[in-house]
Amino acid sequence: MKLVTYRLSGAEHVGALTADGKGVLPLPAADMNTLIETMTPADLRSAAAAAERGGAVPLSDVELLAPIPRPRQDVVCLGMNYRDHAEESARYSADAFTKSSTAAVYFSKRVSEAGKPDGVIPRHAGLTDRLDYEAELAVVLGKAARDVKAADAADYIFGYTILNDVSARDLQTGHKQWYFGKSLDGFTPMGPVLVTADEIVYPPALEITSRVNGELRQKSNTALLITSIGQILEELTGGMTLLPGTIIATGTPAGVGMGFDPPRFLQSGDTVECAIEGIGTLCSTVI
Repeated sequence: MKLVTYRLSGAEHVGALTADGKGVLPLPAADMNTLIETMTPADLRSAAAAAERGGAVPLSDVELLAPIPRPRQDVVCLGMNYRDHAEESARYSADAFTKSSTAAVYFSKRVSEAGKPDGVIPRHAGLTDRLDYEAELAVVLGKAARDVKAADAADYIFGYTILNDVSARDLQTGHKQWYFGKSLDGFTPMGPVLVTADEIVYPPALEITSRVNGELRQKSNTALLITSIGQILEELTGGMTLLPGTIIATGTPAGVGMGFDPPRFLQSGDTVECAIEGIGTLCSTVI
């Protein structure tokens, strides 16, 4: 099932796309976080069937928002979790990006409001001159997770979406930590849908790409994660509780702007398309 958050007549709602993708079936939850916490897969199927009998809302009549517009906590992110991206990052700045061990690199990303599909990325001119993109598979948890074993990780996943981990590289490297350079307003476009876990074979082996102004920049497969989703959950929940609705951005492959020689950072007017097989395409325009 492909779930969405949308705006209709000034109010936000959650729903499921119809099979043909042309309509939205309203679902009985206040928001996506509430839906994740309170509705089982059986509940979702029943609610969608009931909504279908009442008639779908044409997709053309609604404004799609990020599937989870306002995450309850910071997004948990993986840095340099594809080998080719780790290599291009080290070439850009050995001081900032060289990994001295095989341990996973974790950081968090502040999100006051996630960017919507076909939305904008603020240029933040005067604050950053090195605006970059990162196409990522985001995992959304469906229940509280503590002391999870890697083999059981699939039981905790509610679904998947696309996240563009927009980054200000000069802030990221200049501050010797990544939080500020990853967390400016508008730096977390997400969507267009949240695909429930039953729609995607675990572990996900999905083509992931990004294009800037139509030019292919990134192309890889989520099967190539260095630290797998199961390993991420086992490691993190060994010492902390992850709540329902937690978003984990699993990392990006090679082909980001800083990886080119010379670097190719985003400029006002650029359009970025992040796509993942089975989920869709997240499009954003830099302003």
